[in-house]
Amino acid sequence: MNFYKPDKLPKLMIAPNGARPMKKDHPAVPITISETVETAKACFDAGADGIHFHMRDENGKHILDSELCKEALQELQKKVPKMHLQVTTEAVGRYSPGVMRKLAFDVLPPGISIGIREMIPSRIPSSEDINLYKHLTQAGTKIQHICYEPKDIDLLSNLLNLADIPAEGTWCMFVIGHYSGLLSNPEYISPFLVKLKEHKINADWAVCAFANEEMSCLEMAIKLGGKIRVGFENSILMPDGKIAPNNESKVKAIKNLFY
Repeated sequence: MNFYKPDKLPKLMIAPNGARPMKKDHPAVPITISETVETAKACFDAGADGIHFHMRDENGKHILDSELCKEALQELQKKVPKMHLQVTTEAVGRYSPGVMRKLAFDVLPPGISIGIREMIPSRIPSSEDINLYKHLTQAGTKIQHICYEPKDIDLLSNLLNLADIPAEGTWCMFVIGHYSGLLSNPEYISPFLVKLKEHKINADWAVCAFANEEMSCLEMAIKLGGKIRVGFENSILMPDGKIAPNNESKVKAIKNLFY
């Protein structure tokens, strides 16, 4: 299919479900493909220009499944043809780099997020790693490199050099805080930018953050020239601290606040 592949990283990406939130956490967490498609359309209409989504199995658990990803991409393409579609390779402590690589090769999606330290836990890129990133780049898949800490950019720089992939405009996501309770803090953003400068990587970057501290981190990211990802994967709170009724309400409020 002729998927939309923007040159620039979306300014406001929605992550409506993630790997962990369930209906018990919020009834509007999209679990099925049809729910994800409906949420994508509502969020696109509210101002999101990209979606980062996770597939779930029959029990609602996060799953890396090529056929489910392909089905979801086909349905999303019908409903939101001008929205950037990004699948995930997140391991969630369950999947090996081999399984993550297989999903990427099998699907060749328009967009994919890869936690670089999950894909290369040894922090030494192998020939398989180099081949994967080269293949995705040549296929036109837009890779967003997920960095959980500034030193991940050391690994990213080495990988780009070994794979002979231009660093200019590299898409990055800086994860500020953690769902398990590590507090998000806007001061954590600048060290990532220092590392980018150190490696002469002129990245197109965004942040996501968690819970009550999310908004201050998003505000700082935009102030520093970055972009943002929001949604129930990271926080179910509105800018005023109240529980969001759904993902699209959060997108609309944040777009009105920052853009």
